[in-house]
Amino acid sequence: MKNKRFSLTLITCLLFFIGLQHLYAQTPTAYIEIKGKIVDDTSNDALIFADIIIKDSNISTITNSDGEFALKIPDSLANKSVTFSHLGYQKRELKISDLNAHSKIKLIPAITELNVVEIKTFKDAETLLQETLKNRSNVYNNENALMTAFYRETIKNRRKNASLSEAVVQIHKQPYSNFKNDAIELIKSRKSTNYKKLDTLALKLQGGPFSNLYTDIIKYPEYIFTKEDIALYEFSFSESTQVNNKPVYVINFKQKPNIKEPLYYGKLYIDSETLALTNAVFRLNVENRELSSEMYIRKKPRKVDVYPTEATYRVNYRTQNGKWQYAYSNILLTFKVNWEGKLFNSVYTLNSEMAITDWSVNDPKLIKTKENMLKPTTILADETSGFKDPAFWGKYNIIEPEKSIEAAIEKIKKQLKRT
Repeated sequence: MKNKRFSLTLITCLLFFIGLQHLYAQTPTAYIEIKGKIVDDTSNDALIFADIIIKDSNISTITNSDGEFALKIPDSLANKSVTFSHLGYQKRELKISDLNAHSKIKLIPAITELNVVEIKTFKDAETLLQETLKNRSNVYNNENALMTAFYRETIKNRRKNASLSEAVVQIHKQPYSNFKNDAIELIKSRKSTNYKKLDTLALKLQGGPFSNLYTDIIKYPEYIFTKEDIALYEFSFSESTQVNNKPVYVINFKQKPNIKEPLYYGKLYIDSETLALTNAVFRLNVENRELSSEMYIRKKPRKVDVYPTEATYRVNYRTQNGKWQYAYSNILLTFKVNWEGKLFNSVYTLNSEMAITDWSVNDPKLIKTKENMLKPTTILADETSGFKDPAFWGKYNIIEPEKSIEAAIEKIKKQLKRT
């Protein structure tokens, strides 16, 4: 099982940069901004990872862990509508002009029953998955695409924010019909790190945006479902649900009892009409501390024992003009750190997420320059620094920060001034 690109680097060298990497100047563009919160119509609970898309465009964003969103819309699209959707809920469409500055959007749960005959089209859940993987050339985008994406990674020592890195990147997305790897270009980035919260241990995510891009199971099945590895899993059908008012199959998967190496378990959501993977939520089995540690830890001090206690992944796809495309992914990793001779241990949580906020079909050459291109071994925190430019993100759509992150940024900015 190969999982080399979902890796964490632990180092003791403490580097602190103050300043701002400003790679591109932005051209001012007139736009309007709408903010809001998406909730369950009955319980009023916040809906996390809900999609917000401007109709007849590729502009979009996603809700944060509080169900909140912010969407910047060019004036030229002010008369358009916005669609709000979430796994297991009915899609809702509203005019931009009908939305307030801080709207509360309620979505109604969708109840779906897939006919038994429909499920019997496939002799078992594994056969359905195989068809989905083989079907990628037919239902996923097969043109070169240039995607604008927002990427964020945060590191917490227990509940305290210790490091924040954010970037606007462009993904040079290869067609799903070929096996060429995608490329990522860094457009703008920023970071801030409070090393006092890291207990002399600096955690860094190697791969940065690539780690999230490789959760695209359809483009990169080799990181979870190789032809050899599929035989190591058990698959079963679960209760069906809906995505964008369309019924989807739900497949449960987990490693077979006799398999000792760490594999994944979770759910796959497959569109019943196109057989496209629409969503996937899965975790790594971290019961074997030694083997699961080897999958993530690239470098650490000799007297430190580090092992993962949680590794959760999510990937969402979106359809446009009848073709599916990678839209969002989230990685949540929790590690326990034991220092030799110390009574208490430390718990670190690393979360990274990337959302496609706009994209367009590009010419066949795709990549025109290698300047500012990131490598799969990139550590984004080493590429960026500071929170100094108040107009940093300009017209770019981002994922609305959680209140705790906003507070941490302000606190770290004050610390920088005192320093």
